[in-house]
Amino acid sequence: MDHAPVALTPRDRGPGKPKPVHIIFLNRFFHPDLSATSQMLSDLAFSLAKAGKRVDVIASRQRYDVPNALLPRQETLRGVRIHRIWTSRFGRAWLPGRMFDYLTFYTSAAWCLWRLANADSVIVAKTDPPLISVMAAGIARLRRAPLVNWLQDLFPEIASALRVRSMNGILARCLRGLRNASLRQAAMNVAVGERMATYLTGQRIPAARIAVIHNWADADAVQPLPAAANPLRATWGLSDRFVVGYSGNLGRAHDFGAVLQAAELLREQTRIVFLIIGDGYYKTWLEREAVRRRLENLAFKPYQPRERLAQSLGAADVHLISLRPELEGFIVPSKFYGIAAAGRPMVFMGDAEGEIARLLAQEHGGSTVAPDNGRQLAKIIGELANNPDLGRQWGANARQALERHFSGQQALAAWRALLEGVASH
Repeated sequence: MDHAPVALTPRDRGPGKPKPVHIIFLNRFFHPDLSATSQMLSDLAFSLAKAGKRVDVIASRQRYDVPNALLPRQETLRGVRIHRIWTSRFGRAWLPGRMFDYLTFYTSAAWCLWRLANADSVIVAKTDPPLISVMAAGIARLRRAPLVNWLQDLFPEIASALRVRSMNGILARCLRGLRNASLRQAAMNVAVGERMATYLTGQRIPAARIAVIHNWADADAVQPLPAAANPLRATWGLSDRFVVGYSGNLGRAHDFGAVLQAAELLREQTRIVFLIIGDGYYKTWLEREAVRRRLENLAFKPYQPRERLAQSLGAADVHLISLRPELEGFIVPSKFYGIAAAGRPMVFMGDAEGEIARLLAQEHGGSTVAPDNGRQLAKIIGELANNPDLGRQWGANARQALERHFSGQQALAAWRALLEGVASH
């Protein structure tokens, strides 16, 4: 079942000015945070404000990449009013502390949303923290404001798939029931992939209230950069190397066993280096395994500033994308879009029938291997290292796919149309 980006048809309001659009976003992170979902939200909020919409964002004072950061409580940036609420600050390492961070965000955000929202508002709830749609639905009903859920991922399905303790029984069913009730109440639920949309219809969410708007990349800000013209490659000592890149979150949703196996198999080919840019749950484990296995062909770098994104993505000759097969339909790796903007080929480690695998096959932008098949991954990397024309062709195809389907301009226009339709309905 294909779902196209949808905007509700506004009712005829007769002569006079259209109903003003006031949009309130809910998400734990916002600009200047560098996480992918924060960047998407920041792009959309700033674009809407530039188009004359009244935009408020409710976020925490933290940054995903700098947990100890303390951003200003209130500020207005590029026309967007940002309300950064109080939350506890235990961080991600200790699960009970993380749960308490979520609880304090729900509480503070509910009070802030209650004060900001009214019948002229459209509330847009993302999915960080999980189940924020449940709280948002309650406030939206009381304030008679339409709700739009922007579903970057699906919880508790992810926790259940990852076998998080207590998330495979009655608690998971109860949480899923609460989540689904909030989606059924919403004016629209925006999924970031076709498989996610199909899953939601299977959860008895009305198809008329589901739209697909893919994540995106700024095709102007991130453009293909020749390796010889990339200053980061020189700075990092990669000028004469074939670079296999992984950029972004090293979280539990991803599997890196094949990467380590491929690095071991290719260790004698000293021209090939694996470059890991980012942070997350598996970073320390990967660094430790690289030392234990004496893999000198693995290099690690922190998240790079957004203004350096074209250079950091362009530093690799081929990019890896990973998603555990059991999470298909619950997450779509957003790094696909930035890599495509950079005009780089990709190898997806995951389900051969998955969202990214389908896009790569459809657009001829890369290849797919099973997440545990390091030998096949090493073979593909070797072929690309020895046949640069193939990598260039895959990369050019990926860039063309982005320009046709996944540019920021297209996605932001779809979002504007959808929100205006919801506000006018």
